[in-house]
Amino acid sequence: MDKKNALRAGAVTAGSTLMMLLMTSPALAVARDDGDDPGPGLSIAQTLGLYVATPIVLFLIIAGLVMVLDKSDKRQPAN
Repeated sequence: MDKKNALRAGAVTAGSTLMMLLMTSPALAVARDDGDDPGPGLSIAQTLGLYVATPIVLFLIIAGLVMVLDKSDKRQPAN
């Protein structure tokens, strides 16, 4: 990658990051909205199960199904 493309990629990345930060600023507001009714918080175990264990288990299930149901020929010897 030459210098011009690297500079362009950096500018696009920086610009999109800045836009994301500007667009999410209302999410950081302290004031509560009318009708806002948050539920009870999650425990540490529930949080880890929901955001760590569940995606890992789903990945392993999908990877296992792909490996088991793979219909392609076995590796052919290199010539």
